[in-house]
Amino acid sequence: MEYHSFYSLFKIHWLILGFVAAYFYIKKVVHSQIYSIITRQKVYFFIALSLVFILKVTPLDLIGKSYLFSFHVVQISLILFVVTPLFILSFPTNFYRRHAWNHRTRLFIKILSHPWLTLISFNGLLSLYFVPAIFNFLHTSVILTSIAQIILIAHAIFMWWVIIQPVPELKNFDYILRAAYIFFASLALFPIGLYFIIVQEALFPVYSVVSGSIIPALTPIYDQQLAGGLLKIIQMFTYAYALLFIMFSWGKQEQAMEGQSGEEHIRYVRGVVVHLNKDDDKGN
Repeated sequence: MEYHSFYSLFKIHWLILGFVAAYFYIKKVVHSQIYSIITRQKVYFFIALSLVFILKVTPLDLIGKSYLFSFHVVQISLILFVVTPLFILSFPTNFYRRHAWNHRTRLFIKILSHPWLTLISFNGLLSLYFVPAIFNFLHTSVILTSIAQIILIAHAIFMWWVIIQPVPELKNFDYILRAAYIFFASLALFPIGLYFIIVQEALFPVYSVVSGSIIPALTPIYDQQLAGGLLKIIQMFTYAYALLFIMFSWGKQEQAMEGQSGEEHIRYVRGVVVHLNKDDDKGN
């Protein structure tokens, strides 16, 4: 506490921005007569907002920025793989149709949310962000770090847009291809995570000079190895949940279609259920 100012420990501007976002979400979305929002979506929003407060407002942000590389990786991973999809899920479909899928923005979103483009761009940029030479250069300036993280968040939005598909009109992938997309996305960050685990030299001077300040037993190499493991754990957990969600949705859709298909070819004759063939049904 004695080495840092109150503002360094508690980022008040993030708190203010969070309350402003919550105010507009409640006023413009929850209480709007235009949108129909369910309880689950509101829960998603406030879970995501709470995570932002924990990660950016509290001293944990300073720990990740100046003391522990592993916690910085946790912070970035939670924002990209947990906070971002929760915010996307917290808005109703009509909201996206009105503001993000109209005639002025449709082409723009279609291009930037192209499945293979987002797969390469998001995972490629995130891997480059953690390359030691690039990471050390970016963290010489708060502005450069902020710009890099904003770019990552923007690409994360389009990557999760492909997986979640919040607008039914956007049908780039069916369920099987979306599952394959998640599989390939999970493999894309494997090299950088493995690199941090197997490397046996300190790669980040900004963390090496304060090694042991927070956790004495956590040396710079152990810190890097922990970071590589946590990056993959958080990524795999969120992708596994997304995969289960997609499989569950697919099962519900198939079940609903089977029910509709059965009803189309059923006739009731004097209280007896008669199942017709498609040709018989057309003839009638």
